[in-house]
Amino acid sequence: MKVLLVRPYPELKVAKALEGGFLHLEPLDLEIVAGGIKDDEVQILDLSFEKKPVEVFNQKVKSYAPDILGLGGFSSHNYVVKNLAKLAKGLKPDIFIIAGGIHATIAPMDYKGTAIDAVVRGEGATVIDRIIACYKNKKPVDIPGRVFLTADPAFEEKVKQPLPEYPEPQKIPLPRRDLVNRERYFCVWTHTDTGYLPEMFPQTASLRTSMGCAFNCSFCVVHHLFHGKYLQRTPEDVVAEIADIEEEYIYFVDDEMFLNAPRAQKIAELLLEKKIKKRYSSWSRADTIVKYPELFKLWKQAGLDILFVGVESLDPERLKEYSKRASIETNQEAVKILKKIGIMLHAAFIVHPDFTPEDFRRLEEEIKRITPAEITFTVLSPSPGTQFWQENKDRFICDPYRFYDCMHSILPVKMPLQRFYQHFGRLTQLALRANPLRVNKIRVPFKDFIRAIVGGTRYIFALYTIYKDYRKP
Repeated sequence: MKVLLVRPYPELKVAKALEGGFLHLEPLDLEIVAGGIKDDEVQILDLSFEKKPVEVFNQKVKSYAPDILGLGGFSSHNYVVKNLAKLAKGLKPDIFIIAGGIHATIAPMDYKGTAIDAVVRGEGATVIDRIIACYKNKKPVDIPGRVFLTADPAFEEKVKQPLPEYPEPQKIPLPRRDLVNRERYFCVWTHTDTGYLPEMFPQTASLRTSMGCAFNCSFCVVHHLFHGKYLQRTPEDVVAEIADIEEEYIYFVDDEMFLNAPRAQKIAELLLEKKIKKRYSSWSRADTIVKYPELFKLWKQAGLDILFVGVESLDPERLKEYSKRASIETNQEAVKILKKIGIMLHAAFIVHPDFTPEDFRRLEEEIKRITPAEITFTVLSPSPGTQFWQENKDRFICDPYRFYDCMHSILPVKMPLQRFYQHFGRLTQLALRANPLRVNKIRVPFKDFIRAIVGGTRYIFALYTIYKDYRKP
C-alpha cells in the first residue's frame, strides 16, 4: 500500500514572499502523520517550494501511483486542496483521498461534493493506520467522531458533532523527519552574543512540545480546537527528541511552551545536564515572562536565542477586545526582562482594520522604543471556527478562507484599502530597519546580507501591493 502526503502550495504573493525570505519550516504535521504509518510505504511531497507545483504534483501522482492521498492545510489552502484532489482523481480514479488539518477540522462541510473521499478531524496520526487497514480490507472508512466519508448521506449531520478530544501526547507518534529534504528548511536568525553571525538562514528543525493553550484570545482558534486544554509532553520525551535532531537550530512550534513553568524548567535543566548544545526560538506570553524571569534566565543558558511575544496592541481597550488578559505595563516589563537577560525579542503586533493614520504613527513610534528587536505585524482577522468569526461572518469583504492569512484584511477597513496597506507596508519597512543585526552592526556573511536585502525587498513590496489581490476574481 502506497501513501502520499502532500503539503499544498501557497496562492497569495505575501505568503510566497514570507516563505522565500524569512521562514520556511518543515511540514511537521505531515511528518507526524507519517510516523503513524507502521507497515506501509509513505512519501511526503512538499509543494510549497515548487515554481510549478501543479506540474510537480501531477508527475508525482503518475510516477508514484499512490493508493491513498493525504492533503493537509490551513483555510487559505482550501481551494488548492480541492483542486489537487480533483487532479489526482483525474489521473488515478481509484485513489482514496483524505483531507486533514485545521480547515478540515473546523469546516469539514467545505469538502462535501468534491473529489475528497474522507475528512479527518483532529490529529490524523492516531487514525491513519486504521484508515489504511479499512481501505485494504475494503471496509467503510468511517471512524466515529474522527473520520467522515463525504459520500455518506449522513455526512452533514455527523460533522455537526462537537470537535473530537485531542489524544494524549504520548499516543502521538514521533515525526518521520527522514521523509523530507531537510536542507531546504530554515528560519532567519538575528541573534548572536559575539558580534558575528556565521549564518542568517540556518537549517532549522521544528519541534512540538505541547498542544493547545490555557488562554482564549478572541482571534485564535486553538482554545476551540483543544477544548481549552493544554496538553504537554514529558520533559524526558522532549529532550530525547531534541537529542536525536541533527540540526543545531530548533524552532518550537508550541502556541505557548512555557505555561507550565516547572515542566519548562525541567526541560532546560535536562538539556544542560546532558550537554545538548543547540539554539532555540520559541513563543511565550508576556505575562509568563514577567511571572517567571528566572525560568528564562535558565533557558538563555540552555540556548534560547529568540522569543516571539504577542504584544498585540498599545491600546488597553484593544487588548480587552482581544481577550489577551494582559496589560500594556506587563508587555513593557516583559520587553525589559528579555533585554536584560539577553534573549532577542520578536514582538508581534496586531493592526486593527479600524486603524487611522494616527494609530499607524503610534506603532511607528513603538518600533523606535523597543528597537533593537525583531518586529512583525499582522492584520486582525477572525479565525474560522471562533465566536469572533461567527459574529463577523456577514461583514467579510472577500473570500474569508482564501484570504485568511492574517495579512489580508477580511473585514472592512476604515481607511481606503490602498492607503491602509501603504501604512502597513511602511510599518514592516521601518521594522526591518530596526532589526538587531542592523542596529547592533552585527557582521554576517556577504551572501546572507544580499539574500536578506532581496528577501526583505520582495516582502515589503508584496505588503504594499496587497490591495491588488482583492481585485482578482
